[in-house]
Amino acid sequence: MNLAVIFAGGMGVRMNSKAKPKQFLTMHGVPVIIHTLEVFENHPEIDGIVISCLEGWIEYLKNLIEKYHLRKVKKIVPGGRTGQLSIYEGLKAARELAGDENAVVLVHDGVRPLITETVITDNIRCVREHGSAITSVKVKETIMEVDDEGRILYIPDRAHSRLARAPQSFWLQDIYKTHLQALREGKTDFIDSCSMMKHYGKKMYLIDGPQENIKITTPDDFYIMRALLDARENSQIYGMEGMKGMEVMEESMTEQEGFEKGRGN
Repeated sequence: MNLAVIFAGGMGVRMNSKAKPKQFLTMHGVPVIIHTLEVFENHPEIDGIVISCLEGWIEYLKNLIEKYHLRKVKKIVPGGRTGQLSIYEGLKAARELAGDENAVVLVHDGVRPLITETVITDNIRCVREHGSAITSVKVKETIMEVDDEGRILYIPDRAHSRLARAPQSFWLQDIYKTHLQALREGKTDFIDSCSMMKHYGKKMYLIDGPQENIKITTPDDFYIMRALLDARENSQIYGMEGMKGMEVMEESMTEQEGFEKGRGN
């Protein structure tokens, strides 16, 4: 069994959205969260989807799921106080779906709608072969580690650096047990699943993902993603000319998200 846990619990403070959380903003007339869910819904190897959602928006999300006929969404649960706790709530629900079966679970952010079928397939394969799959992209800019006063501490070799993206995927029992260990130790603010699993000594395996698989965090991200969706649609009509537009947008994205890893997943 292969399950997706989608967390959509953020308020989107950096988005400055006054009416709705960022996952419910519309893009091309469709809410961002629906763009994301449809990719998992349409993937032949995904058996079920669990969503960890802002509690006050659960009924709204249920109506959207009915409107867009998403049949693989099996459970919607309230999110937690932090991203880590929201994922934990989703994993608990996924365990109920899986029963005694040790399923593969793909943990994905609801505001990363430019996921592809290939990346989902690669995640599932990598977990079954190696036990984990961290979607990543190559770094195109120099990354600097600095202290609180802005002094450079370390510059990693770009050739051996990656940006972590999503999904981040594991055997369900492995990541659930690690979450329990973190909670027993009072740790509730790991920035993403990869960071938590690595902290507890788990082996992480990388797969390559598309550069355009960005997270909507700020207004700039929203407009970049809309342009990427335009380019993707144009490629269906104009062929390679549309793809050139996407390549241009990917280059401009690098300036905006060189430190994407720090935003979390």
